[in-house]
Amino acid sequence: MGHTFTHHLFHVVFSTKQRRPWLNEGIRPRLYQYLAGVARRKQGAVLCAGGTEDHVHLLVSLQANVSVSAFVGALKANSSRWLAREPGGTGGFAWQAGYSSFTVSRSNAKSVAAYITRQREHHSKLSFPAELAKLLRKHGIPFEPHHYLD
Repeated sequence: MGHTFTHHLFHVVFSTKQRRPWLNEGIRPRLYQYLAGVARRKQGAVLCAGGTEDHVHLLVSLQANVSVSAFVGALKANSSRWLAREPGGTGGFAWQAGYSSFTVSRSNAKSVAAYITRQREHHSKLSFPAELAKLLRKHGIPFEPHHYLD
């Protein structure tokens, strides 16, 4: 095939290890900028970022030749090292072992971005575990209620 045309958007969610509140308000904006830089180097783009003290939501665009798992792995590995060294960061920082990702249609991208940017407001009413369970159910992803946050 002479030309390949793609548009791959994903809503990616991952939390700190054991959902520890390591991501304070001072570090989050710098973390999002750092994640955007890693994404560019890995043939992706962070279109929107949000989260709270214990987790991150990203709306990302990926090139066709980039796997979601490799991309998220690079984001997490690089940002873990950065957070451990960054002033205001946390020594011993770690992300959870896994992540969640959901495909996003172009027509739904604005509403997903709005959802991501309103995380502070959203989590005043709903915990991260409840939010993740709700997202998994909404997307028809089976999970074990007692072990999905391990």
